[in-house]
Amino acid sequence: MVDSYNTILTPGVDEIVEKKSRFIGYAQPVSSEEEAYAFVESVKKKHYDARHNCHAFAIGKENTLYRFSDDGEPQGTAGKPILEVISGNQVTDICIVVTRYFGGTLLGTGGLVRAYTEAAKLALADAGIHQMQRMKLMDITCSYNDSGKVQYLLSTNEISIENTEYGADVTFHTAVPVSDVSMIEKKITEATAARAVIDEKGEKFV
Repeated sequence: MVDSYNTILTPGVDEIVEKKSRFIGYAQPVSSEEEAYAFVESVKKKHYDARHNCHAFAIGKENTLYRFSDDGEPQGTAGKPILEVISGNQVTDICIVVTRYFGGTLLGTGGLVRAYTEAAKLALADAGIHQMQRMKLMDITCSYNDSGKVQYLLSTNEISIENTEYGADVTFHTAVPVSDVSMIEKKITEATAARAVIDEKGEKFV
């Protein structure tokens, strides 16, 4: 299982003009092949009068699914360059569509590759790449006397405290990067002389 991966959390859009041809890049977060194709269709519907709506997408953190389409452009000049922007940045759960309005001047295969690549890069940059980390959800319960030590330890190790419950004892609901779990457990055990109770409550990516 992967401990981290790159994705986008928000859509991105940008465009370039190359010899009067307009290339509009759209980047969209997607979680399935169906979502990706639905996004492609939505762009095609929006730009029904465009000559080409080329796309590529990557789905899944492991055994990633890759698909691309040149949508009528010469083979290898559109979909594959878009896909190479995605794979080159190791981004997944993303679909990029580049719409082209023909400007009357042929760009040649090299020109098309450069234009589709640049439009895809700009769309991705506008969306912004976010690294998702696999986190262990841990409840740390301790006495009020120990709570200051535990809170300080979590803070100095940049561990996210998602919520704090105050009852007979204090419980910190935390999200700890999986790579730090053993270290944090050891430090808390030492700091509280093993008085703190640590319960692992599952995992999530954030």
